[in-house]
Amino acid sequence: MKSFKSRSAKTGLFLLFTVVAFFIAGLNPVKALQNKKADTAVSTGDVQFTDIPTAADSLAAAKKKQQQVANAQPVSKTPTKSSKETPRTLWQIFLAGFLGGFAAFLLPCVYPMLPLTVSFFTKRGGTRANAIFQSLLYGLSIIFIYVVFGLIITIAFGPAALNGLATNGIFNFFFFLLLIVFGVSFLGAFEITLPSSFANKLDENSDKGGLVGIFFMAATLVVVSFSCTGPAIGLVLVDAVTKGERLAPAVVMLGFSLAIALPFTLFAMFPSALKSLPKSGGWLNSVKVILGFIEIGFALKFLSNVDLAYHWNWFDREIFLSLWIGIGILMVLYLIGKIKFSHDSDLPYMSVPRTFITLIILAFVVYMIPGLWGAPLKSISAFLPPLSTQDFDLSQGVGAAAPSAVNSSSIKTKKYEDLFKRLPKVKGIDDWYDYDQAVEVAKQLHRPIMIDFTGWNCVNCRKMESTVLPNPEVLKRLQDDFVVLQLVIDDKTGLPVAEQTKSAYNGKTISTLGGKWLDLEITKYNSNAQPYYVLINEKGEALVTPQGSSSTADFIKYLDNGIAAYKNSK
Repeated sequence: MKSFKSRSAKTGLFLLFTVVAFFIAGLNPVKALQNKKADTAVSTGDVQFTDIPTAADSLAAAKKKQQQVANAQPVSKTPTKSSKETPRTLWQIFLAGFLGGFAAFLLPCVYPMLPLTVSFFTKRGGTRANAIFQSLLYGLSIIFIYVVFGLIITIAFGPAALNGLATNGIFNFFFFLLLIVFGVSFLGAFEITLPSSFANKLDENSDKGGLVGIFFMAATLVVVSFSCTGPAIGLVLVDAVTKGERLAPAVVMLGFSLAIALPFTLFAMFPSALKSLPKSGGWLNSVKVILGFIEIGFALKFLSNVDLAYHWNWFDREIFLSLWIGIGILMVLYLIGKIKFSHDSDLPYMSVPRTFITLIILAFVVYMIPGLWGAPLKSISAFLPPLSTQDFDLSQGVGAAAPSAVNSSSIKTKKYEDLFKRLPKVKGIDDWYDYDQAVEVAKQLHRPIMIDFTGWNCVNCRKMESTVLPNPEVLKRLQDDFVVLQLVIDDKTGLPVAEQTKSAYNGKTISTLGGKWLDLEITKYNSNAQPYYVLINEKGEALVTPQGSSSTADFIKYLDNGIAAYKNSK
């Protein structure tokens, strides 16, 4: 017995160390291109650092010029993806996984197993210490199984493939169908289960003693509860995969499994606390149905991604909002008992939590309705199709007018303008969409260029376009001092054969317009992040260190530094 405890303790500590070490490593910054070959590094041979001219006849002018240089950030020789962006994204992915796991815990396939599992460990352990130790191993086994599953997803697809899933039309459409199937299963149309023989085999192995038995008990929970947790896993995993981070699947599974494992472990330590939990009942199926509606609503985002990137031009903003409003109304009717699905019980009265949830959903529906007539809906605008896709927009003509650089230069027609009519617009900014044209306009107007590396499906880009760029101070600088160039890295428009080239980054043929601009961002600026803002002069030389998403105050400072650096280069 002593030998068994020793082996179990060592194995348990090993599992704990493995999970914690992975968690720490997974949340460290992941640089965009840290393992690329030397020949893909950014070339800075053509970057000229202009000396500060000192006017001999004016000491005050020289000091002023030096002060401007001191305030301007020097361009980095190897600008890379912001080190602060990746950890924040991974933390968000972990949190999304944790919330998804908590929601899965409240489903009817998992929640009722809590008292049974706690009772088993309490009786099996004999002493309280043994019960706590075995419950810890049980929780760690659950985490281990889910994290390994996340790592398998990463290994199967590879980091490069994961980066491309967010903009791949086939995968986006597949994710749309997958989430629809999951959502419909939650509504009660059918159940998604793994083969019963597989579950029975695991259950047989769980009867073995020691650590092996506990591990197979955890595996049995994972398999048996798959009909409920499978769709929930699909929701958080699909969102994580399309973030483009190589560790995203494993990190989201870590958060998901932690949320499921914690209650089993904690209540095994304090079994008396089970008395305070609500009893199983019809409310568990209500949680399942509400999650089904959420999955269907979330699926529409992936269909919108395909529509935008491939220019289908039929899934407009008001259609998207109408579907979300319809789903919200169905959720309200369901919660108040006006509609029922299979396995639902009668609703004799409205509980207080159910009433507040209904009120929140109803308020959200009311909030979305003005969006049908062009209201910006800033709190959710990042998830909606662009306002430029709206057919009926009462806000048109409201706001600052863009000072057209077309009329100020010899170029009268913007290249690709018709192609990007549905691209999100910031009122008051005169955007260009071709690098060579923007350089020519900058030469004629004697202005620096702000390159906005953006994307049809970039959520953070929509956030910047709805909160930071429309700020009056930011808008004034972009209107008066810059030529704004939007390069859409996930556009699927094919390039003519004459314009197709081989990428210096990976040697593949660049056949799409978005691929051309993504290759430019990677090879010249050593980044694949969006949004990504680069300030350059007419020669294509970077003026200051490129920047990603930021606050309004930081972005104003960034633009001012670019303006000062541009003036100093003259």
